[in-house]
Amino acid sequence: MILPVILSGGAGSRLWPVSREHYPKQFLNLHKDDVSLLQEAALRLKGVANAGDPIIVCNEEHRFLVAEQMQQVGFKGSQIILEPCGRNTAPALAIAALAAIEVNVEAELLVMPADHVIKDVTAFSDAVEKGHTLSQQGKLVTFGITPASPHTGYGYIKRGSALSEGFVVEAFVEKPDLAAAESYLKTGEYLWNSGIFLFKASSYLEALKQYAPDILTSCQAAYQARTEDMDFLRIEEAAFAQCRNESIDYAVMEHTKQAAVVPMSPGWSDIGAWDALHELRSIEDKQSGNVVHGDVMLHETQNSLVYSDSRLVAAVGVKDLIIVETDDAVLVADRHQAQDTKLIVNALKAAGRKEFQSHQQVYRPWGHYRTMVLTDSFQVKEIVVNPGGKLSLQMHHHRAEHWVVVQGTAQVTQGEGHGDISKLRSFLLSEDESTYIPLGTVHRLENPGVIPLKLIEVQTGSYLGEDDIVRYNDKYGRE
Repeated sequence: MILPVILSGGAGSRLWPVSREHYPKQFLNLHKDDVSLLQEAALRLKGVANAGDPIIVCNEEHRFLVAEQMQQVGFKGSQIILEPCGRNTAPALAIAALAAIEVNVEAELLVMPADHVIKDVTAFSDAVEKGHTLSQQGKLVTFGITPASPHTGYGYIKRGSALSEGFVVEAFVEKPDLAAAESYLKTGEYLWNSGIFLFKASSYLEALKQYAPDILTSCQAAYQARTEDMDFLRIEEAAFAQCRNESIDYAVMEHTKQAAVVPMSPGWSDIGAWDALHELRSIEDKQSGNVVHGDVMLHETQNSLVYSDSRLVAAVGVKDLIIVETDDAVLVADRHQAQDTKLIVNALKAAGRKEFQSHQQVYRPWGHYRTMVLTDSFQVKEIVVNPGGKLSLQMHHHRAEHWVVVQGTAQVTQGEGHGDISKLRSFLLSEDESTYIPLGTVHRLENPGVIPLKLIEVQTGSYLGEDDIVRYNDKYGRE
């Protein structure tokens, strides 16, 4: 049995401002218009023989996004493991392996990042079948991409002697300079490191025991102290935090004698930065080499990516540019320096700005909200509550709220007096109806209907931060 493991960590900072810490690239429809990269990864598994529903490893912040997106594409039985803190791939896969063995002691883990694109699913499935043969022999299999160019943005794998369905791994090589990458391409012995693996869960744990026993010990303790929270498996934080921040390559693959590589050419891209997305999609307009998204108008523009999220973007007489517009930030970059976008994100963090972390539209387990106007004394939001969605029973110390329903039906629960939950009344609001929530009043909003509930919320008060909230009861287990 192949048990896929989709790693859904990371912030995708090189794809800022579209990808942000609270809503990173794996949840975005960057390759196809109808599914996110995470959903593409899950749907890819339908072509893999004997593959079960995947295990998803993600962080606490993204748990409801992962659950919702997986359900949207028909994966309702997927186990979602919550990492309490980021410790790279070696510990994450140790936890996944421990969970897999409880399902099937012979389980093989097919490890895939959530944010990669694979165009040729058949070629990928064929490579997995070859890897399966080696995995059954106890090999730790990685999949190498046959290089199409001397790329300096990827690590490389040097293949050694031939095996029945692949090659021995002779060496893992860090990202090279251009001269080295060109020499690798000429030899034909080097492959791009895809970060995709296949091995028995037991083989991986045995390798950890040999080469990184401290990681295994910490992960075993963290897994044994796990708790179940709704549909999520929550790993104990104190023990997991003791793990070294180590990738599987460094912790295991560079040391083991059982490493094998299967070459493949499935039209792979890691979409690591805007230039990679341009390279992936520029074939859609071979004449100009442009990639456009959203409301865009171009004139005498070449080899550029222009991405509009909320308004018209026009470009005249430019080439080799990355232009990305969102409702609160615009990026303009030389296409050949797209990797340096991360430096802007680092600068935003250092300056204490929020644009690196969240969009104007923020997702919650019940739906989402979008900030339309924000000042020191008032804020205007559009709030969308999914059918059946229910916000927490809550109270704010520093702000009052005015609600106007513009679509659907709202069920409002409201108390009397400051923080009083002894007398709660419930009533319905239809379109064009409104209500007022005084400062300190306990309240809840929910959608009892079958269509999304939309309302405009006007907040007034001395402090409008999202942390001004006291929750008395929450459907989603938030505190």
